Amino acid sequence: MRYLLTLHMNPTLWATLADDQKNEVYEGHGTFTKLITDSGEMVETKALVDPAGTKTVRVKEGVAHTENGTFVEADSFLCGYYVVDVESEERAVELAAEIPDARYTAVEVRRVIHEA
Repeated sequence: MRYLLTLHMNPTLWATLADDQKNEVYEGHGTFTKLITDSGEMVETKALVDPAGTKTVRVKEGVAHTENGTFVEADSFLCGYYVVDVESEERAVELAAEIPDARYTAVEVRRVIHEA
């Protein structure tokens, strides 16, 4: 089964972290990526630009309208994800707990139900 492990960033919280804590997060992603690559559970991972580089598109009456920023205004934003291929939801949750961001914010675990 494939699961999407989403990472969310709260810039206010991130700004309170010491440089060594931020470096632990960065290095932790390298360690986590190696773990899931070595175990054969890695499908893909992506890091995303912050909301300042985001566009939201809506189509009304056949005309596309573009706005700067995210669809949902919130304190946190989607900053990246991992897709893993694992035997169970329990394993996906176990892996999510290994992602360094989980110590400061949260990692959402969602099963992928369709792929093209």
